[in-house]
Amino acid sequence: MFSPHINLVKNGGFEEGPQALTNSSNGVLLPPRQQDITSPLPGWIIESIKAVKLIDSKHFAVPSGASAIELMAGRESAVAQIIRTIPNKRYKLTFAIGDAKNFCPGDMMVEAFAAKDTLKAPFKSEGKGKWKMVSMEFKATSKRTRLSFYSSFYHTRVDDTVSLCGPVIDQVTVLSMRS
Repeated sequence: MFSPHINLVKNGGFEEGPQALTNSSNGVLLPPRQQDITSPLPGWIIESIKAVKLIDSKHFAVPSGASAIELMAGRESAVAQIIRTIPNKRYKLTFAIGDAKNFCPGDMMVEAFAAKDTLKAPFKSEGKGKWKMVSMEFKATSKRTRLSFYSSFYHTRVDDTVSLCGPVIDQVTVLSMRS
C-alpha cells in the first residue's frame, strides 16, 4: 500500500557513498556521469560536466547525518534522480540548503526541478556552516518524475582563490500530498 509518509527519494541524506570519505578532510570529488556509468552516489545521477563533492560532518558543516553534497561548480555541477510517481498526484519536495563552513561567503542559489515546476532557493552564506530548509509542491505528469538540482553560481574560498565552493544540499525528501 502506498503511504504518504514514505520518502520517495533514495539516499536523500547522501549517507551512502564512497568509503574514502571518512579519511578525507577535503571531501570526495564524485565524477560526472559521462566518465562513470555507475554512479558512486547510490540513487543519484551526477548529470553535470563537472564533479560534485561529497562532504562529511567530521570536516564540514552538514545539515543532518554524516554527509551531504556540495554543488561547487555552478550550472556545471548537478545531480538528479528519477522517482516513481502517480500522474496528476501532488507531491512536496523538501531539502536543506546551506554552506559547508569552508570559508566561502557570498550569495548562493540552488535550482530544483520536479516535473514542470522549478524552485530557486537563494542562500546568503557567511561561510559559518548555516543552513535552512526549503520546499515546493509539484504535480506529477507521468509515472516517473525527474528531480534535478544545480547551483546557479559558485565562489572561491576567501583564503584560497582557486578552490571552488558552492551550496550544500542534504535531507532531500519527496512525500505524497493528500488529495
